[in-house]
Amino acid sequence: MLNEIISLGISKREAEELIRVSKDIDKDYALLKEGYPIQYLIGYVNFYGNKIIVNKNVLIPRYETELLVEKTLIYINEMFDKPKILDIGTGSGAIAISIRKNINCEMYASDISKEALEVAKENSTINETEINLINSDIFSNISEKYDVIISNPPYISRDEEIMECVRKHEPNIALYAEDDGIEFYRNILKESKEYLKNKFLISFEIGCTQAARISNIAHDIYPDAKILVEKDYSQKDRYIFIKNL
Repeated sequence: MLNEIISLGISKREAEELIRVSKDIDKDYALLKEGYPIQYLIGYVNFYGNKIIVNKNVLIPRYETELLVEKTLIYINEMFDKPKILDIGTGSGAIAISIRKNINCEMYASDISKEALEVAKENSTINETEINLINSDIFSNISEKYDVIISNPPYISRDEEIMECVRKHEPNIALYAEDDGIEFYRNILKESKEYLKNKFLISFEIGCTQAARISNIAHDIYPDAKILVEKDYSQKDRYIFIKNL
């Protein structure tokens, strides 16, 4: 069965792990042939060295988001001693947990989905990290001020073509956004002034064609801040950092 699974384009490591944890490998193999994500069948992924439980209620964390965490940690260490951080749209909690495990901070994580927050709670427990979880549509249930806001929000345009296995199986609420994918960045930036301290960092993962528009919105709202666009492993624009010193 190992070779059959690998022939579907799945790595040997993931194939071996599925065989190890599967309760019905024939059923799982049939699902894989239909494009069902192997990460959901295994039940977890490795993200920034952490075991992160995933299921159909949360987006599967990507390698690009590990780099968001890495770059954000560098900026946080340059700017703050013990920051108060809010992860908006936390999903599985992968970002919040990875940051909390690497620096001394107060970590808060929000999501509109109660089901996603249940996954984040489980991941916080198994990774022994203290995360304050909040059920909130962006800032609707947020009342405090933060040093850092980080977010990897939905940024896929409704008419954008994406892999069928992603479109069919991962939660659409975590994938799609209006206004050519800009909706959540605009809303977060417009409302963020009420929830940030004077010295702050905003960290975003973005779609690779969205840097100019999001940067312009950020400049209009924070004209005195430093706005940095940085690239992912494929040298595509993937991150925006807004620093106010």
